[in-house]
Amino acid sequence: MVQRGKSIAKEKEKARDIRRTFKILREMWLDIGIEKVNLHEGITIKALLNSSATGMFMDRRMTERYGFKMRKLKRLLKVKNMDRTENSKENITHQVEFNVFYKNHVERIRMDVCNLGKTEIILGIP
Repeated sequence: MVQRGKSIAKEKEKARDIRRTFKILREMWLDIGIEKVNLHEGITIKALLNSSATGMFMDRRMTERYGFKMRKLKRLLKVKNMDRTENSKENITHQVEFNVFYKNHVERIRMDVCNLGKTEIILGIP
């Protein structure tokens, strides 16, 4: 019985994926502030609030342009399209951690780093 539980847990771990939408049906744009944790340098950007995204994402080019410190993941995360097919262009290999400011709310969050095209940040359901 214990052995079966371990194999189920391993299967769930292998099946973890991130789905990225290409057709955004429900979206809202927010002006948010983000601040580097280590240097306390901040910028204001427009973030896409997308209820159909299954994670929180930052564009790789934005991460590099503003010098956010990326943390390499122990194992890569596969990106899946809305139709559940695997995205052949990339996997997620890094995360970035920073403080987010929106109105009177401040929160430290981690986001997966990937190529988002014209969008810099997607706030989905983690």
